[in-house]
Amino acid sequence: MKVERQWWNGSFSPRERRDVFIRSDGQRWEVMAQIGGIHGRSRVHPCPGRTTAEILATAWRGGGTEWREVVPAKHAGSATRRFADPCVR
Repeated sequence: MKVERQWWNGSFSPRERRDVFIRSDGQRWEVMAQIGGIHGRSRVHPCPGRTTAEILATAWRGGGTEWREVVPAKHAGSATRRFADPCVR
């Protein structure tokens, strides 16, 4: 599965950090909500298509304005797109 979009709640604290991902392999779509950073808990929900995944990701983020989209970053020497970790400074 490739991450198509990612948002995080702006918190650097592992206890308070929240992430929402839209992932796809080109045929299947899913939304993953992660609590507590990379070592925290996560929940994955399959979706029938991109539109449904976008709707679910919006719902899981709620109405808060603190959510930020994490933009893809190209790493030197690599043609693959990866998402920058907002916790790395």
